[in-house]
Amino acid sequence: MSEASQAARVAVVTGGAQGIGRAIVRAFLDDGYDVALLDQDAEAVEEFAAEAATSRLMAISGDCADEALVAELTAGAAHRFGGVSVAVHNAGIAANGPLESLSLERWRRVLDVNLTGAFLLARAAAPWLRRSRGSIVNIASTRALMSEANTEAYSASKGGIVALTHALAVSLGPEVRVNCVSPGWIETGAHQKRAAVRPVHHSDADRAQHPVGRVGTPEDIARAVLFLADPANGFVTGQNLVIDGGMTRKMIYVEEETQ
Repeated sequence: MSEASQAARVAVVTGGAQGIGRAIVRAFLDDGYDVALLDQDAEAVEEFAAEAATSRLMAISGDCADEALVAELTAGAAHRFGGVSVAVHNAGIAANGPLESLSLERWRRVLDVNLTGAFLLARAAAPWLRRSRGSIVNIASTRALMSEANTEAYSASKGGIVALTHALAVSLGPEVRVNCVSPGWIETGAHQKRAAVRPVHHSDADRAQHPVGRVGTPEDIARAVLFLADPANGFVTGQNLVIDGGMTRKMIYVEEETQ
């Protein structure tokens, strides 16, 4: 790889220190990208940066809904690494619970992080991405397409990401491609900071809910992000790629026991 092409391979990732974001950052680093990550958990950021131990990673702790910080992160990545070619909004939180007890403050906080954060990153990165003819990949969720009870804020934010994605694809094209990935059930227990790692156990029933016969891993999503970020896949934009082991395609009926 030439120095010029190497300099153009720069990814900015929000929520990049744990869970799916951690796998996305590792995948970019393994593929030769320079990466700037932002995560609100300072302990996780410090721990991940120490583990990665590479000058190709710029790791910052902070709030992805902070307009000034997101602009600073993106400009800092561009100046340090020579540009920005991919922007990934992965940061996400939930405030699940009964509708009657969902406060306006919690509702707004979920939308600020999950949806407004995607807007802020796209706006900050757009000038750099136009120059590099790069791409944006947003992390949505199958909750944009289907719901469990008491997930109004989270589901609304993820549905908004899907809509924001195709709006951005039209506004920023043809220079910038914009797509999103909707993960299904992804097990992140082993991809947390050391203090939060938890044992993973899935029952036969858990696995049977998926036509592929297993629960997803963060690496499944990271591979999809790399695919969408790759300029070789330049005919893909405005799309929502569902990565869920087929779970949203499986009809589930309650079986009654025969007497």
